[in-house]
Amino acid sequence: MVAIGSKALSLEEVYRVLLGGEELTLEAAALQQVEASFLFLEKFSAKKLIYGINTGFGPMAQYRISDEDTFQLQYNLIRSHSSGAGNCMSPLHTKALMIARLSSFMQAHSGIHPEVVHLLKDLINKNVYPCVFEHGGVGASGDLVQLAHLALVLIGEGEVWYEDKYQPTAEVFAKLNLKPIGIHVREGLAIINGTSAMTGIGLVNLIEAKKLLGWSVVLSAMINEIVEAFDDHLSEELNAVKKHEGQQKIAAKMREILTGSKMVRHRPDHLYKELEEEIFKDKVQEYYSLRCTPQILGPIYDTLAQAEKLVVQELNSVSDNPVVDHHRENVFHGGNFHGDYVSLEMDKIKIAITKLSMLAERQLNYLLNEKLNHKFPPFMNLGKLGFNFGMQGVQFTATSTVAENQTLSFPMYVHSIPNNNDNQDIVSMGCNAATMTSKVIENTFQVLSIQVMTMLQAVDYLNCQDRLAGFSHKVYQEVRAIFPKFIEDSPRYKDLQQIKAYLKKNDPIQF
Repeated sequence: MVAIGSKALSLEEVYRVLLGGEELTLEAAALQQVEASFLFLEKFSAKKLIYGINTGFGPMAQYRISDEDTFQLQYNLIRSHSSGAGNCMSPLHTKALMIARLSSFMQAHSGIHPEVVHLLKDLINKNVYPCVFEHGGVGASGDLVQLAHLALVLIGEGEVWYEDKYQPTAEVFAKLNLKPIGIHVREGLAIINGTSAMTGIGLVNLIEAKKLLGWSVVLSAMINEIVEAFDDHLSEELNAVKKHEGQQKIAAKMREILTGSKMVRHRPDHLYKELEEEIFKDKVQEYYSLRCTPQILGPIYDTLAQAEKLVVQELNSVSDNPVVDHHRENVFHGGNFHGDYVSLEMDKIKIAITKLSMLAERQLNYLLNEKLNHKFPPFMNLGKLGFNFGMQGVQFTATSTVAENQTLSFPMYVHSIPNNNDNQDIVSMGCNAATMTSKVIENTFQVLSIQVMTMLQAVDYLNCQDRLAGFSHKVYQEVRAIFPKFIEDSPRYKDLQQIKAYLKKNDPIQF
């Protein structure tokens, strides 16, 4: 059970709720503060002009709303902004969005009625996910459109994903004996004003990007192993003099993975002695995609570490406007809904993971091109050259997918378009950035699946299973259980799907 309340949530706790099957509980002390915030705002807002309670919204805030219309105003806001388009977000992304919104509300600075947090918690624990569309929000006055679809479900309308299909919210609520929230003061504005969509998707992106980095480290170690590379580019001595934490951690993890290998070569045993050849058959130094792995993956490690820090801070922040401070008995108007922190980190992750996919593609190309490796048959073809095709077909898929990643890596953070009658004159596009990052991550799992396929075919070509490091041999055995060695040509797309599912399910290393 993961408690939400006084203590900041961690990425690990979010993971346990999203993917570990744990439920959420609301801390009693924090719930008391949520109620105190609501009671304060209910009393404080009487006879005062407060944005979004007795005014219109955005550039329409200059219009006063009469007392008899204030409750309907909140319903109008929710329904009018339920205007998303495209695909519904995945249940995993929607669940993360809901966790992020609940975390913000439990800070007790939104003035919402406690029934909101109770219903959100129940929906998360019962695996009921609103249909929240990917397209709509610009990430400045929060993820307005995405969160409006969440609010629509909380008032008992719209559709939800439950028991593997979309169903009318009212029917599911009746089946589960759930009661929609009412409007008490400003529940409509409080729910839709925030960065919870981009933050939720960002949390999932972080979990999956870290997994990708782990697999890239493993596969980079394995390619160095099977081509019998020299070990000094992974040495502690070489990497210690480059003062970046990420590089040093990557190199250390690769050394750990290769412990016990009988294939990686120690340079002094081969080259640090008197040699008579004028031209050496072996390369004195490996290609950059093998030799520079710590320097390439190190910045990605550091980028993900920084992104985790900032996105988790956003998860534990109040991204509402105005901010209700019942301790100081005041209401503060500002822009905590602006998503620049998350947007920039998503763009950085997107660029970093694209580079990771580029490294995988270059390592793949090295294995498939006999003119480069001088070790394997063309396209890792274990059959009859010219008659069979080996990995030739799947290389096209890898190349095409990496090219798409490169195009998707254009940053959304600098792609602001003013809207809302120029009230929102500079915006973050954070939800777009997070969604595009998710696509890059999904693409990269596909590329690494092709890399895994090729690596295992290489091991079988060399018949070197008993010379592999223990870690490498374990990966070999686990993947071979779902993807047997092949010689004859046959469709490979189902193999790719199975290997991708294996990579996404398993977290190979912990830093």
